[in-house]
Amino acid sequence: MTHFAHPNLDDVPLAAVLHALAEPARLKMIERLDADHKAGGDGLSCGAGACEGMPRATISNHFSVLRAAGLVEGRKQGVAVIHRLRRDEVDKRFPGLLDAVLSADEVAA
Repeated sequence: MTHFAHPNLDDVPLAAVLHALAEPARLKMIERLDADHKAGGDGLSCGAGACEGMPRATISNHFSVLRAAGLVEGRKQGVAVIHRLRRDEVDKRFPGLLDAVLSADEVAA
């Protein structure tokens, strides 16, 4: 059975979070996970959270970076991996960061 490492956000430096959010594809994944969170969802599968046409290995790598930065939590559900944004925990550790980054990305789009 696959177990994913989920760091304690108190141990995650701001630089790691900003690095994870600096990649446009990962930022798009966070946007999709945030929309799921706001809709009351329980997370998205890798394919639903990623950009269309992205290779599976690339998707896996991006989610690995997001997990290491403490932004997402992954769990196995059958053969699928479901990721959810750790929105409440991230907001508590870095108040306003996700709102600022996501709203800035909307302006740039």
